Amino acid sequence: MRMKAELTIVAVFMMGSTPALAAPADPLHSPMWDHHAARLFGTDAVVFDDRVTVRIPEIAENQRVFPVTVDARALPDVRRIVLFADLNPIPVAVDYAPTGAEPFLATRIKLDQRTPVRAAVQTGDGIWHVGGSWIDAAGGGCSAPPVSRVKGDWADHLGEVRAGQWIEKTGETRLRMAFRHPMDTGLVENIPAYNIERLTIRDAAGKPLGQMQIFGSVAEDPAFTVVVKATGTISFEARDSAGLQFPGKVAA
Repeated sequence: MRMKAELTIVAVFMMGSTPALAAPADPLHSPMWDHHAARLFGTDAVVFDDRVTVRIPEIAENQRVFPVTVDARALPDVRRIVLFADLNPIPVAVDYAPTGAEPFLATRIKLDQRTPVRAAVQTGDGIWHVGGSWIDAAGGGCSAPPVSRVKGDWADHLGEVRAGQWIEKTGETRLRMAFRHPMDTGLVENIPAYNIERLTIRDAAGKPLGQMQIFGSVAEDPAFTVVVKATGTISFEARDSAGLQFPGKVAA
């Protein structure tokens, strides 16, 4: 009776569990792909898709400030864009929900070593579309102190905001927002983690156009460029991990 009961319990457990979908084989052959796929996508379907364009330089001239542009405008109904570097100690840099914006994001990140840099884009059907490529980097971008910490003037400029907007030929607005902030990773001795962690963008009526969750692997003095489906006055507000808020506004 005991063996029968144990078999029954095992059978019920197996019937009630949902097996995870295996991620597709990685064309970049990253040693961390399976780990990140399981953590980021769970049981969602994943495909590698050329319609997700990740534009990066051929070499990393400065591993502390590495420019990345993600353009997924060839995909329909985009809900999220996750920018990440497989072999960074803080892999995810930005998780962006472009609720009233085009699926486009440009920013700068830190690189700790040679790594794939990728964007994972989720569409309304729940499928994740992934693009990216390898980049060679000298390393140390995440574990080096920010320049403003070395100079000692970071507190004098903390939270300074600059922004501008340009009207595209399509009638949409390209918006660039920049903030003075050390973006400490917590990986430098005696300097705890301290970074901007959220950015919200709104139109003139206060309707959200997009929201980002931001991590310490974004470069010091972060800048973000997006394309929004709005014209006129656009407001935005960043919040850091200490609860400080940095608002800004761009008038037409």
